[in-house]
Amino acid sequence: MKKWGYKAGIVFGLLLFASGAFLFIPAANTHQYFYFLGALFIVASGLAFLETAANPYVTVLGPPQTSSFRLNLAQSFNGIAAAIAPIIGKYTILTNTDITNESIQQMDVATKAKFIEEASNSVKAPFMVLGLIILAVAVIFIFLKLPEIKEQSSSIKEKSILEIFKIKHTCWAIVAQFFYVGAQICFSSFFLVYAEKAAGLDHHSSSDYLVVYGALFMIGRIVGTIFMRFIEAPKLLAIYALLAVILTIVAIFGNGMYTIYCLLGIGFFISIMFPTIFALGIKDLGEDTKTASSLIIMSIVGGAIIPLGLGYIADITHNIQYGYSVPLVCLLVVLYFAYKGYKPSFNK
Repeated sequence: MKKWGYKAGIVFGLLLFASGAFLFIPAANTHQYFYFLGALFIVASGLAFLETAANPYVTVLGPPQTSSFRLNLAQSFNGIAAAIAPIIGKYTILTNTDITNESIQQMDVATKAKFIEEASNSVKAPFMVLGLIILAVAVIFIFLKLPEIKEQSSSIKEKSILEIFKIKHTCWAIVAQFFYVGAQICFSSFFLVYAEKAAGLDHHSSSDYLVVYGALFMIGRIVGTIFMRFIEAPKLLAIYALLAVILTIVAIFGNGMYTIYCLLGIGFFISIMFPTIFALGIKDLGEDTKTASSLIIMSIVGGAIIPLGLGYIADITHNIQYGYSVPLVCLLVVLYFAYKGYKPSFNK
């Protein structure tokens, strides 16, 4: 990415994303989970390129002191997608989710084969439409004239990856992003299970609340973007992180419907964390911005690792709520970053 322009990185990421979405169609035809994972991997790769190029581009388009505001404003549109996606998923993909594993095992061969085919085919139309939309956006970007960012030439050699890790606030941003994304995936991916186990909701009622969760995530990011006009980004991040920590504690030890409301509140307060951590992590890096951006984006691997911890604790305690101690620790890391870790410090 270092040798690429921002526009090239954005276009390549979009094309890779669209390719992965289209691959869900042949994956559905095979009925093999392995091929679905392959399609997801390509989609994730496209998103990684897209985030690595687009996020730093937004931060350098204006004054450094308002970079967090600009990135939160841009990523508010992610919140819109987070609110809409569960609705689309509910009525296209989650149509037969109330059928239990026991019921599936009791099906005869023909009925089971038909059920698997219908479940697999349910992903075709949504991902076909998604792929076409992303492809159209990529074509628009190819012909769109974007402002050029001319980085100042310097006699100072660009830092290596190991040297980037020696920059304190960037290193802490990588760590904080790792734990934040892990926490975010825990809250969203286990939401339906939590709602059923902790509040006794059925699957479709739980999915309705997941829609509300996505909507509050969107609203939280929009409101946070507005607040950043008046409150410094690190201070607002600390406030949001602290409130999310409190709500997570209640979600762990509470019971009944109010724990669901806590999860909804958490969706609101974690909304600004990704773009704010990102913007603070690449602040004042100059020509090293792209390398640092790549490292911060790579730290989203926390979303693949940390949920395993939640699942493990939930399994050994037989209580999904205790598993939420894992994202609680993650939020405490983000809180520390907002309190102290964000402060620029360059080691020579």
